[in-house]
Amino acid sequence: MTVSALISSLSLHVFHLADAERPVTGGYCGDLLSWVMGRAPAGAVWMTIMSNGNVAGVASLSDVACVLLTEGVAPDPDLLSKASEHGVTILGCAAGTYEAAGRVSAAIEGTR
Repeated sequence: MTVSALISSLSLHVFHLADAERPVTGGYCGDLLSWVMGRAPAGAVWMTIMSNGNVAGVASLSDVACVLLTEGVAPDPDLLSKASEHGVTILGCAAGTYEAAGRVSAAIEGTR
């Protein structure tokens, strides 16, 4: 599955699209940036409510496929600026993190 296919499948809001064809290989949920940096697998959809500029740096270092802001969270202007600078895709949805994780998992499993 690609980021573009995930967006379409789950009707996600696109805040910044860096690489629509990036493969999505799994998911990771977390809000503690240092924890995510050490544990999020490359190619994952990182689901979080954190929306500050540091999210783009952690996403870039972790090499996640995209960041999915859950619970209707909108990105700070600094996050959008840094996402553009670091080439990080930022998406959004109204669902809670638990529900979003289930949807992401089902979408990825449906393509395997």
